[in-house]
Amino acid sequence: MPQSARKKPRTGPYLSILLPLYNEEENIRPQYEEITAAVDALNIGYEIIFVDDGSTDRSFEILESIARRDRRVKLIQFRRNFGQTAAMAAGIDHSGGEILIFMDSDLQNDPRDIGRLLEKIEEGYDVVSGWRKNRKDNLFVRTIPSRIANRLIARVSGVRLHDLGCSLKAYRGEVLRQVKLYGEMHRFIPVHASWVGASITEIPVNHNPRLHGKSKYGIIRTFKVILDLFTVKFMGSFATKPIYVFGGAGIVLLAASLLSGGAVVLMKLFLRHSMIRNPLLLLTVMFIILSAMFIMLGLLAEISIRTYHESQSMSPYRVRKKVNFP
Repeated sequence: MPQSARKKPRTGPYLSILLPLYNEEENIRPQYEEITAAVDALNIGYEIIFVDDGSTDRSFEILESIARRDRRVKLIQFRRNFGQTAAMAAGIDHSGGEILIFMDSDLQNDPRDIGRLLEKIEEGYDVVSGWRKNRKDNLFVRTIPSRIANRLIARVSGVRLHDLGCSLKAYRGEVLRQVKLYGEMHRFIPVHASWVGASITEIPVNHNPRLHGKSKYGIIRTFKVILDLFTVKFMGSFATKPIYVFGGAGIVLLAASLLSGGAVVLMKLFLRHSMIRNPLLLLTVMFIILSAMFIMLGLLAEISIRTYHESQSMSPYRVRKKVNFP
């Protein structure tokens, strides 16, 4: 049993286990049974929050039958599919635990690792990330793209974790509740936590092959991660000084235009070449300008949407039904 769970009086549970899910009807009961068996042995107060992200199968019906028998199981049902980030945000908003642990709902995470995550938290860390060292996924479709994405994220963000994509993570609630989640930023939660000064570590965890249902991820996820990295790097380094980015880009483009313009003049004067009639040059210039414009506009849009959500106190999800909440 964690030391702080024995020493500190609290009104809510010590641990909140949060599980976003979408069409996982075959995995729900085994998942619930494995979690309760593992956490009951720790002798701590806990709650299990399932967030149904607009499932179209019998997932919520099965969850309701479990929640009727076990008041520790709490349910949130979305009106439609809002995505994993929104589901995780809803779990955080409705949790009452001092420690929050996220898990996938496909039985690939091992609930027996929960105790090991808590032990590491008790050492003083704010975030403990799972590392699927021996991953049981398709090598070319999921494992290799994931490794590439993790290395890119670690290099750009400075958060040196082997497996940012692993859902099995433990957080101190006081740290995680300072993080605002929008878009598809759930995979970058440790990066966001590092911005508020969280201490982060990782431990190897078990990983099981998927037995039921279909994976919701594919190789396209790697490309989404690469695009999201632009936002992460920008928000981490330049959110309070965007002029460094836009002004710097403007200076570089101005210098490039002076160089290219000078070259055109020199070629015209000494070589009698008409550069403006070269369609390949014009096409290249157009692509460069469009690329720069789209990246910059994308960053501006990210800032605008975050400002809009936070100033309006809007959540990125809509709830249809809640079960076992006060």
